[in-house]
Amino acid sequence: MTHRIQRVLALAALFVLASCGGGGGSTDATHGSISGNVVKGPVSGATVKALAVSGGLAGAQVASTVTDADGAFVLAMGDYTGPVMLQTSGGSYVDEATGTTMSVATGDTMTAMLPTMARGATIAGVQVTPLTGMAQTMAARLSGGLTDANIAAANQAVGHYFMVDDIVRTRPMNPLVAGSASAASQSMVNYGMALAAMSQYARNAAIPVSSTFVTALMNDAADGVLDGQDGSATLTIMRGMTGGGLPVGSAGSTGLASAMTDFANSRMNVSGVPAAALAPLVQQLGSMAGRMR
Repeated sequence: MTHRIQRVLALAALFVLASCGGGGGSTDATHGSISGNVVKGPVSGATVKALAVSGGLAGAQVASTVTDADGAFVLAMGDYTGPVMLQTSGGSYVDEATGTTMSVATGDTMTAMLPTMARGATIAGVQVTPLTGMAQTMAARLSGGLTDANIAAANQAVGHYFMVDDIVRTRPMNPLVAGSASAASQSMVNYGMALAAMSQYARNAAIPVSSTFVTALMNDAADGVLDGQDGSATLTIMRGMTGGGLPVGSAGSTGLASAMTDFANSRMNVSGVPAAALAPLVQQLGSMAGRMR
């Protein structure tokens, strides 16, 4: 009887091991995910795609979802491993400078780059913003394209330019929320006010939809210098942005610096951040001639 019980227990153990994938031919049952927010002001109803990256280029879609009313998203990544490009399109947001709800213009996108994620990893708190989009275009232009090293270098360069510690993981402060500065770090404040400055610049320049200006800055950032040009050629998207009489060549430098001060002193800024608290960032934007690297 004792031997029979031992045989039954041994067979049961083998069955459990096989069902759990033990031994040869095991099945990887991991389920990775990426979650975070799309922010140009929180963007609701935006389509978020995760694209696989191979050989320095973005390729096949791994996952897709739509943001909720607060711009939040969760992407089911399965067992994907490798760098990831997040790309958003569509949706709507409350424009900081005007307070109006704007739909993201057709053809306007925002992107963000993540270095190689491990199989089954859970990555939370990712922000997809104009700043991460600028870093993506810059990384794509570096030798080798969207490699882990280039992704890290571009994210760091844009963060340094706007005085944000980590543009991918720092949640931008929303200056349209009363008292939001009280619980925000300086990086969060700088991030939120940089996005608001883009909105203010678009308003000052009579650009109807601020997402169009965001796209212009993303294109401008590709060569690492915000000067309205790609190398020596003036960007086509910048040529049409002459409304309000503002020089487009300095839009990403002294233009943003001036717009940031304008917004900070406007009635739309209810965050509690005074213009004086932004002086270091305003000075940096005005003195670097748009050079992010």
